[in-house]
Amino acid sequence: MILVTGGAGFIGSNFVLDWLAEGAEPVVNLDKLTYAGNLANLAPLKGDARHVFVQGDIGDAALVDRLLAGHRPRAVVNFAAESHVDRSIHGAEDFIATNVVGTFRLLEAVRGYWGGLPEAERAAFRFLHVSTDEVYGSLAPDAPAFTEDHVFEPNSPYSASKAASDHLVRAWHHTHGLPVLTTNCSNNYGPLHFPEKLIPLMIVNALAGKPLPVYGDGQQVRDWLYVKDHCSAIRRVLAAGRVGETYNVGGWNEKTNLAIVHTICDLLDELSPRTDGQSYRSQITHVTDRPGHDRRYAIDARKLERELGWRPAETFETGIRKTVAWYLANPDWVQGVQSGAYRDWVAAQYGATSAA
Repeated sequence: MILVTGGAGFIGSNFVLDWLAEGAEPVVNLDKLTYAGNLANLAPLKGDARHVFVQGDIGDAALVDRLLAGHRPRAVVNFAAESHVDRSIHGAEDFIATNVVGTFRLLEAVRGYWGGLPEAERAAFRFLHVSTDEVYGSLAPDAPAFTEDHVFEPNSPYSASKAASDHLVRAWHHTHGLPVLTTNCSNNYGPLHFPEKLIPLMIVNALAGKPLPVYGDGQQVRDWLYVKDHCSAIRRVLAAGRVGETYNVGGWNEKTNLAIVHTICDLLDELSPRTDGQSYRSQITHVTDRPGHDRRYAIDARKLERELGWRPAETFETGIRKTVAWYLANPDWVQGVQSGAYRDWVAAQYGATSAA
């Protein structure tokens, strides 16, 4: 049995689905079901006795204590986080509450549980903390990619809160001996991605005939990681990672935001062409850049390959085609997540025209 936190969100739900597809070990899935947590993501597991879903907050120490005592997991995989940079700029308190205070309370609950285990179970137990490359800050165009030894230089409230959580995880290992593992990933994309992030937002807006809002000149560079590759990396780190170590997880796919949008438009032109014969590229609209927008991220994932033999299975070209095809095949899921609150958010962030 493993305990997964945040397992109804984008990456967490993909991980739970892949975990149960790969083996028989049960999962207890704890998720607060905030705006981005969606039980529809887990619909294929309905009636599956291997999956126990619990709605709750990682900051609820009493609840976490009960789950740990009742289910006795051999590992905890922590996905639970507020993760949208733009939302953190407009309201940082939720990010501090979940990513900092929540992580602290989760660590304390796990430390208490782990400390009471028999010696063999204590030795085998792992706490895997899933984090982001954004803790490292921004890179110059010709700078080497982020390694695990790169200093933390977070530039947004979101990345600062995740950097704080990473530091807490490290401290609980060095101070208390808790057997932790940390992964720092690049930008994920793929099925079940809430449509506020770049790739799903572009797909959904394009199909709805709405503007495709691109921040500034669109030349911000990110490394892109297909979510199912990320899940396989986490499984590998959980199985064989060295206790106390950090592993960067990347897709070896540096792309500018504008190039990403062009690729999506071109795939939609092929797979679901507009009735008027025009390219979806005609819907691209440049909007005012966001404050403190990091110019470039890039992940050096050689440590993960060297030590644990992991490399991504998907190229960006194969992964983005699968992603666009998934959204085309799942309009009901998209409609289900586009609540009034979501539309209000996009209108506030990008201007009313993009969400009309």
